[in-house]
Amino acid sequence: MISFIHFHKMMGRAIGAGLFLAVSAAMASTPPQGGTLTLLLTGEPTTLVSVANTATPSLSVSAKVTEGLLKYGYDLSPQPQLATAWEVAPDGKTYTFKLRQGVKWHDGKAFTAEDVAFSIGLAKTVHPRGRSTFANVTAVETPDPYTVILRLSKPAPYLIKAFVATETPIVPKHIYEGTDALGNPNGNAPIGTGPFKFKEWVRGSHIVYERNAQYWDQPKPYIDRLIVRFISDPAGAAIAFESGAVDLGYRTPVPLSDLKRLQDVPTLAFETKGNSYSYNVTRLEFNLDNQYFKNAKVRQAVAHAIDRNVIVKTVNYGYGSVSYSPIAPGLASYHDPAPTPYPYDVKKANELLDEAGYPRNGQGTRFAVVLDFNPIGQDGPRLADYLRSALRRIGINVSVRSQDAAAFIKRIYTDRDFAFTTNGASNLFDPTVGVQRLYWSKNFIKGVPFSNGTHYANPKVDQLLEDAAVENDADKRIALFKEFQQIVANEIPDLNLYQPEFITIANKRVRDHSLTADGVESNLADVYLAGDK
Repeated sequence: MISFIHFHKMMGRAIGAGLFLAVSAAMASTPPQGGTLTLLLTGEPTTLVSVANTATPSLSVSAKVTEGLLKYGYDLSPQPQLATAWEVAPDGKTYTFKLRQGVKWHDGKAFTAEDVAFSIGLAKTVHPRGRSTFANVTAVETPDPYTVILRLSKPAPYLIKAFVATETPIVPKHIYEGTDALGNPNGNAPIGTGPFKFKEWVRGSHIVYERNAQYWDQPKPYIDRLIVRFISDPAGAAIAFESGAVDLGYRTPVPLSDLKRLQDVPTLAFETKGNSYSYNVTRLEFNLDNQYFKNAKVRQAVAHAIDRNVIVKTVNYGYGSVSYSPIAPGLASYHDPAPTPYPYDVKKANELLDEAGYPRNGQGTRFAVVLDFNPIGQDGPRLADYLRSALRRIGINVSVRSQDAAAFIKRIYTDRDFAFTTNGASNLFDPTVGVQRLYWSKNFIKGVPFSNGTHYANPKVDQLLEDAAVENDADKRIALFKEFQQIVANEIPDLNLYQPEFITIANKRVRDHSLTADGVESNLADVYLAGDK
């Protein structure tokens, strides 16, 4: 018989051994601490906080310091960040968030519900999409320091997906209150709750962030320092990855023509996950006020002259998928996979132009137009060259005009001095946020970038989009978006061409960089460097 004391000694040794094994296992699974990660950006941010800026360079860095209430899985399922729990009322008119306690701003002040309420009000006022995203929010209540309640006048079924750090950044009320948010110095030297603290910004060169030792999610972050380098030259970016001068870059930061060669570099790894928060569609937008493109038959002829499969294969080197719809294939539940009513058919294109009253002259030309391409991104010049060649076959003489981003935006959205343009449109996390803006007649606003640039107006489409924005029944909402897609497919105010495939490039020692839907745009708290001391 085992004595009572002996039994306890045996159990103590067993428990001790078990604890030792458990601790050993935990230590073995904990990523190594330390090292410096260098992130490449192809453009320099204009601000380091995305409170009033949705340009990709700013989105790339904002969340490292300034976090959000939620983060999202690849399927856009919400996960905790500054909020630990949330509830949406059955009628969709009340959102309740329970906040993480014990979180400190980088200046040592406590994070509370007052910061969240202030930030949502600020987003509704100054964020480019915040006015529409939070349009139905009538009140933000803070019954205690760690509870926030949003009251809505109507349901907003997309809203639960809008709380990622880059889209709705939670900023310190004590820093922003009573100031001009766009001119606040916090945009240049941010204070946040995130895993990294801002150290310096050397304009034209780099940004340095250092590990926040008091971060609420210990032992994260795992790296000691994050350096963000700006390399605008595509060839230079490719060389930087080959040489090991940079460790990480996303949204295909090198020329597509270099990807195949870089895939043979033994130190590099390639990832497509981490892009589902913002699927894009590349489009050919017509100016419906233009003397030629206001004619539906001319737009139909252009549609018949373009082979989307050739575009994906040659212009985009196979990195993408054909899309006839403004809703990207990546948003599968809303995307309509129906083929275009205007398939590739050069003979039909020529017939339509004859019917439209544009015969060929002695040189075989029907009319001449200028094509402007969006200079943001790499596909602009190649796509423009393809379109010039394709439209020449049906007698349309296209000259291509290039300009910098500021001049392009002014020409298209303020001056409206264009015939047609190639452009990229982010669907973001929901068609109401990313797609409605492009087709809603009420969003034809001169001077507002990436709005309804075609000047498309259809009362039926307006109603479908407005109904979908407040429809709480998922099946009914899908049906509304499907009907919308069918109408614009027939009326073609634009031609949706393809969904580009964005690729993240990383040195193989960089691990866990794209664990969420926003990938490298996340706070990078989980990133570690394998083998670093």
